[in-house]
Amino acid sequence: MKIAFPSREFEDAVAAVCHGLAGDEQMRALNELLRTDVGARDEYIVRVELHSRLSSDPSVFAVSGGTTTAEAPTQNMPGKDHRKPAPMSTGGAAWPLALAACLTLLAVAGFAYWHEHSGTRETTSTAVAVLASTADAQWRQPSDLCPVGAALEPGWLRLKSGLAQVVFYSGARVVIEGPADLRLISPQEAYCSSGLASAQVPPQARGFRMGTPRMSVVDPGTEFGVEVKNSGTQLHVFKGEVKFQVQAAPKQNLLAGDAVEVDDAEAIRTIPIEPALFAKAFELQQRSLAMQGVRRQQWRAANARLNADPSLLVHFDFENSDPAEWMVHNEASQNAAVPDATLVGGQWTEGRWPQKHALEFRSLSDRMRLNVPGGFDAVTFAAWVNVEGLDRPFNSLFMADGFSQGKIHWQIRNGGELDLGIQGPTREECQIFASPAVVGPEQFGRWMHLAVVIDGIGKQVTHYVNGVAVSRHPLKLEPPFLIGDAELGNWNPGKAPKTAPYFIRHFSGVMDEFALFKRALSEQEIARLYSDGNPQNDPAFSNRESVSQKVSQLARPIIP
Repeated sequence: MKIAFPSREFEDAVAAVCHGLAGDEQMRALNELLRTDVGARDEYIVRVELHSRLSSDPSVFAVSGGTTTAEAPTQNMPGKDHRKPAPMSTGGAAWPLALAACLTLLAVAGFAYWHEHSGTRETTSTAVAVLASTADAQWRQPSDLCPVGAALEPGWLRLKSGLAQVVFYSGARVVIEGPADLRLISPQEAYCSSGLASAQVPPQARGFRMGTPRMSVVDPGTEFGVEVKNSGTQLHVFKGEVKFQVQAAPKQNLLAGDAVEVDDAEAIRTIPIEPALFAKAFELQQRSLAMQGVRRQQWRAANARLNADPSLLVHFDFENSDPAEWMVHNEASQNAAVPDATLVGGQWTEGRWPQKHALEFRSLSDRMRLNVPGGFDAVTFAAWVNVEGLDRPFNSLFMADGFSQGKIHWQIRNGGELDLGIQGPTREECQIFASPAVVGPEQFGRWMHLAVVIDGIGKQVTHYVNGVAVSRHPLKLEPPFLIGDAELGNWNPGKAPKTAPYFIRHFSGVMDEFALFKRALSEQEIARLYSDGNPQNDPAFSNRESVSQKVSQLARPIIP
């Protein structure tokens, strides 16, 4: 038996798993499909999520003695008789994953089997370095835009002006001053075709090579700088000793305090060393910290204006949080109806600025509890997060308790997709909106600004990453949208079985700021939230429209 996706056979197999009716042959065919088809896996997870939600009502299933009687939901699935199936014995079940426990476990059995039997897939990366810091950096082209903390693959960095520090995986550190072009080749090699580049090579990176059009430099663990111009290339050694070579000529040594220049004719001459030529590069760290201080003051001023917005329901900036207190103040000054939040677990840590507080979620129990009364025609969520890992199929950002009508769930799937769910008027009706995969290993450990806009008037849901719209989805459900009791970084499923695997959704990472509005913010307002809160001046901010057009083509609504 073979199952294709999409197909009637796929629909039947998923329905059979969720209802506990799948046979061995059907399960083997479904598992084979899930191993090889990413689209089928994504759709399967969405269906499992829906059926897991149905199991939160105790009337959906009943356990009597040693048998389980499961009543299928009223939502029709192709090719199935949706009348109440006959009781099944736990001892004779074909699929041995707790069929007698509850319908929720039936819903996740197929995925669990696939996960256990598909083998481990290693995550790989071709990156050779990371962009560690910048100061007033402007890149030549929109395609050259690169955020601080980004992993860098082999290729060109083309800096129009300012400073940028690249830390190679070998440990070597290179600072370029624009205008400059630097090609990353490997963890142990770079090539500067123009501009200023200075390198610090620790013992662990011994042998790091810097190429230029007229010479190559091999550093056994020192500090040096090169200036590449049309008229020639200069090499200055500040510490230790380097070896340099001009074309096919023998290698030569150059000691600390010495400098040479190679002209168009490949003639080598000694020149005075000029540390001042690389002074800006030496001051990069101090300049970067000073810029962060300026950016933090700008963010504080923007926060003062933000807190006076009458549409702002909740704002936790953690700026003045007292680690000794277990209540977290809501800074939204115009909405006293939303009380302060209660901290249940979690650890205070450093945020996106030095000495700024942020909340780290580590364990299964870590969470922050709050209550947001009322119903809303539109809602916007926004948060600064540093994801440390996606440990669960669903990883909570902000989740309303339970599955009541209008309740909202905002989370990240373990495939890196942003996920928003809204419960409909009946158990069978909900909408789930998933973005393309935007959070992966290369984003782990980096600050990201995430936002989602639920526009009940405009009938649209939009996901944002770093001020850019990454997907748009048609909204069919009618307002009001409800929150009530809710949690940051975790979830209380209410009446649902607490042991169900898909109901464990704690967040692994750090949250530095969270805002909730009772209106649909515009693209410009989301971009401004990101720009105001970004510790670095982000050149991508002015190019967000072209980036948005590119990534939005990847998105599609997922509506079970």
